[in-house]
Amino acid sequence: MKILVTGASGFIGGRFARFALEQGLSVRVNGRRPEGVQHLIKRGAEFVQGDLADADLVHHLCRDVEAVVHCAGAVGVWGSRAHFQQGNVGLTQNIIEGCLGQKVRRLVHLSSPSVYFDGRSHIGLREEQVPKTFVDHYGATKYLAEQKVFEAQEFGLEVIALRPRFVTGAGDTSIFPRLINMQRKGRLAIIGNGLNKVDFTSMQNLNDALLSSLLAAGPALGKVYNISNGAPVPLWDVVNFVLRQFDLPPVSKHMPYGLAYAAATLNEMVCKVLPGRPEPSLFRLGVAVMARDFSLDISRARQYLDYDPQVPIWTALEEFCQWWKVQGR
Repeated sequence: MKILVTGASGFIGGRFARFALEQGLSVRVNGRRPEGVQHLIKRGAEFVQGDLADADLVHHLCRDVEAVVHCAGAVGVWGSRAHFQQGNVGLTQNIIEGCLGQKVRRLVHLSSPSVYFDGRSHIGLREEQVPKTFVDHYGATKYLAEQKVFEAQEFGLEVIALRPRFVTGAGDTSIFPRLINMQRKGRLAIIGNGLNKVDFTSMQNLNDALLSSLLAAGPALGKVYNISNGAPVPLWDVVNFVLRQFDLPPVSKHMPYGLAYAAATLNEMVCKVLPGRPEPSLFRLGVAVMARDFSLDISRARQYLDYDPQVPIWTALEEFCQWWKVQGR
Protein backbone atom coordinates (compact mmCIF):
# COMPACT_ATOMS: atom_id res chain seq x y z
CA MET A 1 0.00 0.00 0.00
CA LYS A 2 1.23 3.48 -0.88
CA ILE A 3 0.14 6.24 1.48
CA LEU A 4 0.59 9.96 1.96
CA VAL A 5 1.21 11.31 5.47
CA THR A 6 0.72 15.04 5.93
CA GLY A 7 2.36 16.92 8.80
CA ALA A 8 5.25 14.46 8.78
CA SER A 9 7.69 17.04 10.12
CA GLY A 10 5.61 17.12 13.31
CA PHE A 11 5.43 14.68 16.21
CA ILE A 12 2.48 12.43 15.37
CA GLY A 13 2.83 12.54 11.59
CA GLY A 14 6.54 11.85 11.79
CA ARG A 15 6.18 8.97 14.22
CA PHE A 16 3.43 7.34 12.19
CA ALA A 17 5.28 7.74 8.89
CA ARG A 18 8.27 5.95 10.43
CA PHE A 19 6.03 3.20 11.81
CA ALA A 20 4.34 2.78 8.41
CA LEU A 21 7.74 2.37 6.73
CA GLU A 22 8.65 -0.27 9.30
CA GLN A 23 5.44 -2.13 8.42
CA GLY A 24 6.49 -2.27 4.77
CA LEU A 25 4.21 0.46 3.42
CA SER A 26 5.37 2.82 0.67
CA VAL A 27 5.22 6.30 2.22
CA ARG A 28 5.13 9.78 0.73
CA VAL A 29 5.47 12.56 3.28
CA ASN A 30 4.76 16.26 3.25
CA GLY A 31 5.93 18.99 5.59
CA ARG A 32 7.25 22.52 5.57
CA ARG A 33 10.60 21.69 7.19
CA PRO A 34 12.92 19.37 5.21
CA GLU A 35 15.17 19.00 8.26
CA GLY A 36 12.21 17.54 10.15
CA VAL A 37 11.82 14.59 7.77
CA GLN A 38 15.44 13.64 7.04
CA HIS A 39 15.15 10.57 9.26
CA LEU A 40 12.18 9.44 7.14
CA ILE A 41 13.94 10.08 3.84
CA LYS A 42 16.87 7.96 5.04
CA ARG A 43 14.41 5.14 5.72
CA GLY A 44 12.97 5.31 2.21
CA ALA A 45 10.16 7.86 2.37
CA GLU A 46 9.46 10.09 -0.60
CA PHE A 47 9.42 13.74 0.51
CA VAL A 48 7.45 16.48 -1.23
CA GLN A 49 7.91 19.87 0.38
CA GLY A 50 5.21 22.50 0.24
CA ASP A 51 2.23 24.22 1.79
CA LEU A 52 -1.07 22.35 1.86
CA ALA A 53 -2.80 25.67 1.22
CA ASP A 54 -1.62 25.21 -2.40
CA ALA A 55 -4.41 23.17 -4.02
CA ASP A 56 -2.25 22.19 -7.00
CA LEU A 57 0.44 20.85 -4.68
CA VAL A 58 -2.14 18.80 -2.79
CA HIS A 59 -3.36 17.19 -6.02
CA HIS A 60 0.25 16.31 -6.82
CA LEU A 61 0.71 14.83 -3.34
CA CYS A 62 -2.40 12.67 -3.70
CA ARG A 63 -1.44 11.26 -7.09
CA ASP A 64 -0.94 7.46 -7.16
CA VAL A 65 -1.57 6.91 -3.44
CA GLU A 66 -4.17 4.56 -2.05
CA ALA A 67 -4.74 6.34 1.25
CA VAL A 68 -3.98 9.62 3.01
CA VAL A 69 -3.27 10.00 6.72
CA HIS A 70 -3.92 13.68 7.40
CA CYS A 71 -2.01 14.81 10.50
CA ALA A 72 -1.26 18.41 9.53
CA GLY A 73 -3.17 21.30 11.08
CA ALA A 74 -3.11 24.35 13.32
CA VAL A 75 -2.67 23.51 17.00
CA GLY A 76 -2.73 25.51 20.22
CA VAL A 77 -5.17 27.74 22.04
CA TRP A 78 -3.92 31.19 21.09
CA GLY A 79 -4.64 32.82 17.77
CA SER A 80 -7.41 34.22 15.60
CA ARG A 81 -10.39 32.27 14.32
CA ALA A 82 -9.07 32.84 10.78
CA HIS A 83 -5.76 31.16 11.68
CA PHE A 84 -7.44 27.99 12.96
CA GLN A 85 -10.06 28.04 10.22
CA GLN A 86 -7.39 27.99 7.54
CA GLY A 87 -5.09 25.52 9.31
CA ASN A 88 -7.77 23.00 10.22
CA VAL A 89 -10.72 23.48 7.88
CA GLY A 90 -9.12 25.03 4.80
CA LEU A 91 -6.24 22.55 4.59
CA THR A 92 -8.56 19.61 5.25
CA GLN A 93 -10.86 20.76 2.46
CA ASN A 94 -7.86 20.87 0.12
CA ILE A 95 -6.90 17.33 1.15
CA ILE A 96 -10.45 16.11 0.53
CA GLU A 97 -10.51 17.68 -2.93
CA GLY A 98 -7.09 16.21 -3.69
CA CYS A 99 -8.29 12.75 -2.65
CA LEU A 100 -11.42 12.99 -4.77
CA GLY A 101 -9.60 14.46 -7.76
CA GLN A 102 -6.89 11.78 -7.71
CA LYS A 103 -9.28 8.95 -6.82
CA VAL A 104 -7.62 8.17 -3.48
CA ARG A 105 -9.55 5.33 -1.84
CA ARG A 106 -9.32 6.31 1.84
CA LEU A 107 -8.73 9.32 4.08
CA VAL A 108 -7.78 8.83 7.74
CA HIS A 109 -8.19 12.16 9.51
CA LEU A 110 -6.48 13.04 12.78
CA SER A 111 -8.91 15.06 14.85
CA SER A 112 -8.86 15.94 18.56
CA PRO A 113 -10.84 15.34 21.77
CA SER A 114 -10.63 19.10 22.23
CA VAL A 115 -13.98 19.07 20.43
CA TYR A 116 -15.50 17.85 23.73
CA PHE A 117 -13.91 20.29 26.09
CA ASP A 118 -16.18 22.83 27.74
CA GLY A 119 -14.17 23.54 30.89
CA ARG A 120 -15.98 20.93 32.98
CA SER A 121 -15.01 17.48 34.21
CA HIS A 122 -15.99 14.54 32.01
CA ILE A 123 -15.52 10.81 32.59
CA GLY A 124 -15.98 8.22 29.84
CA LEU A 125 -16.99 10.59 27.08
CA ARG A 126 -18.58 8.91 24.07
CA GLU A 127 -18.04 10.09 20.50
CA GLU A 128 -21.50 11.63 20.16
CA GLN A 129 -21.17 13.79 23.30
CA VAL A 130 -20.01 16.93 21.50
CA PRO A 131 -21.13 20.18 23.19
CA LYS A 132 -23.49 22.56 21.43
CA THR A 133 -20.94 25.38 21.70
CA PHE A 134 -17.14 25.36 21.73
CA VAL A 135 -14.91 27.20 24.15
CA ASP A 136 -12.03 27.83 21.74
CA HIS A 137 -11.26 28.17 18.04
CA TYR A 138 -9.14 25.02 17.97
CA GLY A 139 -11.91 22.68 19.14
CA ALA A 140 -14.50 24.40 16.95
CA THR A 141 -12.43 24.15 13.77
CA LYS A 142 -11.31 20.57 14.42
CA TYR A 143 -14.96 19.56 14.68
CA LEU A 144 -15.85 21.47 11.52
CA ALA A 145 -12.99 19.74 9.69
CA GLU A 146 -14.40 16.38 10.80
CA GLN A 147 -17.76 17.29 9.28
CA LYS A 148 -16.08 18.15 5.97
CA VAL A 149 -14.37 14.75 6.00
CA PHE A 150 -17.59 12.82 6.60
CA GLU A 151 -19.45 14.80 3.95
CA ALA A 152 -16.92 13.48 1.42
CA GLN A 153 -18.37 9.97 1.80
CA GLU A 154 -21.15 11.09 -0.50
CA PHE A 155 -18.61 11.18 -3.32
CA GLY A 156 -17.22 7.71 -2.64
CA LEU A 157 -14.27 8.49 -0.36
CA GLU A 158 -13.77 6.03 2.51
CA VAL A 159 -13.17 8.01 5.71
CA ILE A 160 -12.25 7.48 9.35
CA ALA A 161 -11.45 10.13 12.00
CA LEU A 162 -9.54 9.62 15.25
CA ARG A 163 -9.61 11.74 18.41
CA PRO A 164 -6.49 10.76 20.40
CA ARG A 165 -6.10 12.25 23.89
CA PHE A 166 -2.79 13.66 25.24
CA VAL A 167 -0.42 11.77 22.93
CA THR A 168 3.13 11.40 24.23
CA GLY A 169 6.37 9.57 23.61
CA ALA A 170 9.67 10.36 21.91
CA GLY A 171 9.21 13.46 19.78
CA ASP A 172 6.51 15.09 21.92
CA THR A 173 7.25 18.80 22.16
CA SER A 174 3.83 20.01 23.28
CA ILE A 175 2.79 18.51 26.61
CA PHE A 176 5.72 18.11 28.98
CA PRO A 177 8.44 20.50 27.74
CA ARG A 178 6.40 23.52 28.81
CA LEU A 179 5.69 22.00 32.25
CA ILE A 180 9.37 21.14 32.75
CA ASN A 181 10.35 24.69 31.87
CA MET A 182 7.75 26.17 34.23
CA GLN A 183 8.95 24.01 37.12
CA ARG A 184 12.56 25.00 36.49
CA LYS A 185 11.43 28.63 36.86
CA GLY A 186 9.44 27.78 40.00
CA ARG A 187 6.16 28.77 38.35
CA LEU A 188 4.32 25.45 38.29
CA ALA A 189 1.54 24.79 40.81
CA ILE A 190 -1.15 22.17 41.26
CA ILE A 191 -4.46 23.74 40.31
CA GLY A 192 -7.33 22.67 42.53
CA ASN A 193 -7.06 19.56 44.72
CA GLY A 194 -4.65 17.74 42.39
CA LEU A 195 -6.73 14.54 42.33
CA ASN A 196 -8.08 14.85 38.79
CA LYS A 197 -7.61 11.84 36.51
CA VAL A 198 -7.08 12.17 32.78
CA ASP A 199 -6.46 10.01 29.73
CA PHE A 200 -3.17 9.81 27.88
CA THR A 201 -2.30 7.98 24.68
CA SER A 202 1.06 6.30 24.16
CA MET A 203 2.30 7.10 20.65
CA GLN A 204 2.85 3.40 19.96
CA ASN A 205 -0.85 2.77 20.66
CA LEU A 206 -1.88 5.59 18.33
CA ASN A 207 0.34 4.09 15.63
CA ASP A 208 -1.61 0.84 15.96
CA ALA A 209 -4.92 2.71 15.72
CA LEU A 210 -3.82 4.61 12.62
CA LEU A 211 -2.63 1.43 10.91
CA SER A 212 -5.90 -0.31 11.79
CA SER A 213 -7.75 2.64 10.27
CA LEU A 214 -5.88 2.10 7.00
CA LEU A 215 -6.76 -1.59 6.94
CA ALA A 216 -10.31 -1.52 8.35
CA ALA A 217 -13.31 -2.39 6.21
CA GLY A 218 -17.10 -2.55 6.21
CA PRO A 219 -18.85 -1.18 9.30
CA ALA A 220 -15.63 0.34 10.67
CA LEU A 221 -15.67 3.00 7.95
CA GLY A 222 -17.41 6.33 8.21
CA LYS A 223 -16.96 6.66 11.96
CA VAL A 224 -15.06 8.84 14.41
CA TYR A 225 -13.16 7.07 17.19
CA ASN A 226 -11.92 8.07 20.62
CA ILE A 227 -8.36 6.89 21.16
CA SER A 228 -6.54 6.70 24.49
CA ASN A 229 -4.75 4.18 26.69
CA GLY A 230 -8.12 3.42 28.25
CA ALA A 231 -6.78 3.86 31.80
CA PRO A 232 -7.14 7.35 33.31
CA VAL A 233 -4.31 8.31 35.66
CA PRO A 234 -3.88 11.15 38.18
CA LEU A 235 -2.52 14.02 36.12
CA TRP A 236 -0.18 15.39 38.77
CA ASP A 237 1.30 11.95 39.44
CA VAL A 238 2.25 11.86 35.78
CA VAL A 239 3.72 15.36 35.90
CA ASN A 240 5.81 14.56 38.97
CA PHE A 241 6.99 11.28 37.42
CA VAL A 242 8.41 13.26 34.49
CA LEU A 243 9.95 15.90 36.73
CA ARG A 244 11.79 13.24 38.73
CA GLN A 245 13.46 11.99 35.55
CA PHE A 246 15.09 15.42 35.24
CA ASP A 247 16.06 15.68 38.92
CA LEU A 248 13.50 18.40 39.46
CA PRO A 249 11.49 18.69 42.68
CA PRO A 250 7.88 17.49 42.53
CA VAL A 251 5.09 20.03 42.29
CA SER A 252 3.78 20.47 45.80
CA LYS A 253 2.30 23.94 46.06
CA HIS A 254 -1.40 24.36 45.30
CA MET A 255 -3.34 27.20 43.73
CA PRO A 256 -7.14 27.46 44.13
CA TYR A 257 -8.94 27.00 40.83
CA GLY A 258 -10.71 30.36 41.06
CA LEU A 259 -7.48 32.22 41.66
CA ALA A 260 -5.72 30.47 38.78
CA TYR A 261 -8.62 31.14 36.44
CA ALA A 262 -8.69 34.83 37.39
CA ALA A 263 -4.93 35.11 36.82
CA ALA A 264 -5.29 33.45 33.42
CA THR A 265 -8.13 35.80 32.47
CA LEU A 266 -6.00 38.83 33.35
CA ASN A 267 -3.01 37.37 31.52
CA GLU A 268 -5.03 36.90 28.34
CA MET A 269 -6.51 40.40 28.54
CA VAL A 270 -3.06 41.97 28.85
CA CYS A 271 -1.63 39.95 25.96
CA LYS A 272 -4.52 40.93 23.69
CA VAL A 273 -3.62 44.62 23.98
CA LEU A 274 0.16 44.24 23.82
CA PRO A 275 1.90 44.82 20.45
CA GLY A 276 1.95 41.60 18.47
CA ARG A 277 -0.55 39.93 20.84
CA PRO A 278 2.08 37.64 22.44
CA GLU A 279 0.97 34.23 23.67
CA PRO A 280 0.08 34.28 27.40
CA SER A 281 2.01 32.08 29.80
CA LEU A 282 -1.30 31.08 31.42
CA PHE A 283 -4.62 30.39 29.66
CA ARG A 284 -8.13 29.93 31.04
CA LEU A 285 -8.46 26.80 28.92
CA GLY A 286 -5.14 25.49 30.19
CA VAL A 287 -6.21 26.06 33.80
CA ALA A 288 -9.34 23.98 33.23
CA VAL A 289 -7.42 21.23 31.42
CA MET A 290 -4.98 20.92 34.33
CA ALA A 291 -7.70 20.86 36.99
CA ARG A 292 -10.52 18.72 35.56
CA ASP A 293 -11.13 14.99 35.18
CA PHE A 294 -11.18 14.08 31.49
CA SER A 295 -11.41 10.57 30.05
CA LEU A 296 -12.80 8.89 26.95
CA ASP A 297 -14.85 5.79 26.26
CA ILE A 298 -12.81 3.81 23.69
CA SER A 299 -15.25 0.90 23.30
CA ARG A 300 -16.11 1.88 19.72
CA ALA A 301 -12.44 1.68 18.70
CA ARG A 302 -12.12 -1.65 20.49
CA GLN A 303 -15.14 -3.01 18.64
CA TYR A 304 -14.57 -1.76 15.10
CA LEU A 305 -10.80 -1.20 14.87
CA ASP A 306 -9.78 -4.09 17.14
CA TYR A 307 -7.94 -1.42 19.10
CA ASP A 308 -6.24 -2.87 22.16
CA PRO A 309 -3.80 -0.41 23.79
CA GLN A 310 -0.78 -2.39 24.92
CA VAL A 311 1.82 0.26 25.82
CA PRO A 312 1.24 1.85 29.26
CA ILE A 313 1.65 5.56 29.77
CA TRP A 314 4.70 5.04 32.01
CA THR A 315 6.57 3.37 29.14
CA ALA A 316 5.72 6.27 26.83
CA LEU A 317 6.84 8.76 29.47
CA GLU A 318 10.19 7.02 29.90
CA GLU A 319 10.60 7.08 26.13
CA PHE A 320 9.86 10.82 26.06
CA CYS A 321 12.28 11.57 28.91
CA GLN A 322 15.13 9.62 27.31
CA TRP A 323 14.53 11.39 23.99
CA TRP A 324 14.33 14.85 25.62
CA LYS A 325 17.61 14.26 27.43
CA VAL A 326 19.28 13.26 24.16
CA GLN A 327 18.12 16.56 22.70
CA GLY A 328 20.24 18.27 25.33
CA ARG A 329 17.28 19.82 27.06
